[in-house]
Amino acid sequence: MERAKLAALLSSCVFALAGCNGSDERTSTVPDVPDTAPTAARNVIFFLGDGMGITTLTAARIYAVGESGDLTIDTLPESAFVKTYSNDAQVTDSAPSMSAYMTGVKSNNEVIAMSTDTVAIEPTGGVGNCGANNGKPATTLLEIAKAKGLATGVVTTTRVTHATPAATYAHVCHRDAENDIAASLVPGGAGFNGALGDGVDVVLGGGKKFFVPKDADGKRGDGRNLVNELKAKGYAFAQNRDDLLGADAIKSGKLVGLFDSDHMSYDLDRNAVKEPSLSEMTTRALDVLQKNSKGYFLMVEGGRIDHALHNTNAKRALQDTVAFDDAIKAALDKVRKTDPDLKNTLIVVTADHDHTLVLNGYSARTGRTEAGKPGVLGVVHNYRDGAISKDADGAPYTIIGFGNGEKRVQGSRKGTELTDEVAGANDYHQEAAIRMPPNNETHGGTDVFLGAIGRGADTFHGVIENTRVFELVRKAVQL
Repeated sequence: MERAKLAALLSSCVFALAGCNGSDERTSTVPDVPDTAPTAARNVIFFLGDGMGITTLTAARIYAVGESGDLTIDTLPESAFVKTYSNDAQVTDSAPSMSAYMTGVKSNNEVIAMSTDTVAIEPTGGVGNCGANNGKPATTLLEIAKAKGLATGVVTTTRVTHATPAATYAHVCHRDAENDIAASLVPGGAGFNGALGDGVDVVLGGGKKFFVPKDADGKRGDGRNLVNELKAKGYAFAQNRDDLLGADAIKSGKLVGLFDSDHMSYDLDRNAVKEPSLSEMTTRALDVLQKNSKGYFLMVEGGRIDHALHNTNAKRALQDTVAFDDAIKAALDKVRKTDPDLKNTLIVVTADHDHTLVLNGYSARTGRTEAGKPGVLGVVHNYRDGAISKDADGAPYTIIGFGNGEKRVQGSRKGTELTDEVAGANDYHQEAAIRMPPNNETHGGTDVFLGAIGRGADTFHGVIENTRVFELVRKAVQL
């Protein structure tokens, strides 16, 4: 090879490895990946169980199918463990952890899809003010997919403006700037994220209050009705299960569903006539997205797992984990109808962080939870003879406990009245080692599980950084 040609080749290789910032000053950690199979659909479904640590996942398995059973997530053929720390904290919150998955950049706690140097500044009234020279946007997988002509979707059981879904399509210096986050979804409107092109194609979840003005029981102080603005841009709008499953929901190819003013209900409490399940939202989103012959990127969050854990209410957390697992199965069944061997589809399932939930004692196997049988939610019965185990104070204790939470007995537990019936109730809050205010159990800092199946899934293995997941997803489907 001629020396000049070799020098040019080496120069281009170095440039590609180093990466560069475009005129919009966005941060990207991975160079463009050559499209070696331009005629093949490139489909990604990224499932995120918010707060779904390994212990929660184990407890949910026992709760649903018993110790020897398998959830759908257990059957995924490839797996890895993911480090979850953020740029500035050993224990992350959802904003930087999901941002790491979506952008390949480790940011500070409370920051959404921004560069590492961005400082979190609390907003006022849902409106952010990051100040001058406070970081720059970090390009997300959803934005990359949109730029490649793929369909895009976001599905969650939380507010669609909450940290995890927001990290796919918005860029703010604080997760609480939810009015700004909502505005970033409206094509052509003030605050729209132009990197979304003609907009995210499907958005399903809760959080309507950030889309409507205060005089309509909303949180917007600017008077805008973003629901009406989205309708004017050609979006079908669903506000209940019938709307979602109706034919009009998929005619336009653009769909927004806001099923609650705030977060959607826990699965244990959900009115199935009014609120769709996570499985129904997931499959309906696929009905829209699969129309795009180039492929799609869909993020699905089981978001209320996290909320129940913060509340030290294990039963609701486990039930939402099972509902999340059901959505994985529903998606696999649907995708396999058109892509039986998943040659064009990558499905990744993981969590953004864990919590302090633990499994205590030497309990006999309980099997699944059912009527009259609390299973893993009950008190510890010793595996030797089935007798109720007692602590140092001579009191019974539950299989599930928390490292911290609101329900810490002050002093001796002697005389504690605790039975399987009490511990297995819907509203029971498990005891904790460290006392916290109500609803303020904290995240944990351990690694989380990742499972994958389909196109490029075999690249997920070992112990990896959460930022590495971004790179592997992008390469697997040549985005």
